[in-house]
Amino acid sequence: MNPSVEAALSGMLAAAEDATPVNAVEAVTRELGEALKADSVSFLIADLSGRALVRLAHVPLGLVGDERRDGAEVATAMPFDGGPQEDALRTQMVQVVSGDARWTVLAPVTERGEVIGLLEIVVDAEPSPQALAEIARTAHALAFVVIANRRHTDLFEWGQRTTPFNLSAEIQRRLLPSAFTCEGGSFTLSGWLEPAASIGGDTFDYSLARDTLHFSVTDAMGHGVASALIATLGVGSLRNSRRAGCSLTEQADRASSAIAKHSPARGAFITAILGRLDLNTGTCELINAGHVPPILIRDGEPHDVPLPRNVALGMFPGREIRAGSLTLEPGDRMLVVTDGMHERRAAALDLPSRLRTLHALHPREAARALADSVLAVAGPALQDDATMLLIDWHGHHGRPRRSNAGADVAADSSADGR
Repeated sequence: MNPSVEAALSGMLAAAEDATPVNAVEAVTRELGEALKADSVSFLIADLSGRALVRLAHVPLGLVGDERRDGAEVATAMPFDGGPQEDALRTQMVQVVSGDARWTVLAPVTERGEVIGLLEIVVDAEPSPQALAEIARTAHALAFVVIANRRHTDLFEWGQRTTPFNLSAEIQRRLLPSAFTCEGGSFTLSGWLEPAASIGGDTFDYSLARDTLHFSVTDAMGHGVASALIATLGVGSLRNSRRAGCSLTEQADRASSAIAKHSPARGAFITAILGRLDLNTGTCELINAGHVPPILIRDGEPHDVPLPRNVALGMFPGREIRAGSLTLEPGDRMLVVTDGMHERRAAALDLPSRLRTLHALHPREAARALADSVLAVAGPALQDDATMLLIDWHGHHGRPRRSNAGADVAADSSADGR
């Protein structure tokens, strides 16, 4: 490793810890810039829409422009345009752009396949392959700096919100996992929620145990704050019983009772798909509580997964809940969606045909492409939340994944795959 880059990596943690959480990323990028003798080093955070990067800056008051401002904080959104920035994130490959005797290096800032942002470095000499590899590792280290420090400040969350949140959206946001993508070795998953104009109470969730993947997709009745509060009861109960070691049917039963007992709306209910995937065998236990059936894509062909039908959670607490099962084969993809992917104008999307075209994409990119397809036929303002969770099963639990700078090199999409 280049001694200057090695010194920069060793100094990153100290620089981050010495700075306040708000200044930690700037302190780290400053350290990198000095070590690399770069003209500039910037971190661009991924927008929550998944369709832009956001440049955060701290500047004196009084500057005028199109940027969003919060006091001296400025956030400038840069929508994806198919250029090198987007290619770097889609392909998870470092991009080098030359121009005017300077080179711009764009390195994805990623952790377990979750795109956090982009490291942008401008240098006055063409970087060698070794230098690019070192920059990629540095960008990976930066991902952990961002993850650690965004727990302590709203700055990053504020910067990512190019669309203002109302109260129901704020509640819904807190119900979603902190990372929408996870590469787990034997599986890769990614979830996405495309919100309606009036929040429709959708959520997705997952949690990884040593040999088990727990996941859920839920849809609370109604819209707005009441729907978000019903969703909070459901997700809170499911997480609580999951962490208590309850079986899948016990989780569903407890959530049904909690919704019926504590809901702010009479007759409230939540439809749901609850799942528990055994990572040793590929056997997936599933509960369908009044929800749209999951879709299994095997050999590129999508099929609905037949499951016992149960009533929605909260409707008849105490009624017996029946689970079904499915054994996944390596190469399988399972998709769980909410009815916002089928209802009203969204029904114009030929979902099976679209899924066939996206089978080769990383779940992260397939989820974004599906969301774009829904917006193309039903947008720009959806009438109901459109939510999805994609799980790719690779098998061979316990086999080390082949990762490079935070991304599985075997799983990522090519730029042409979009």
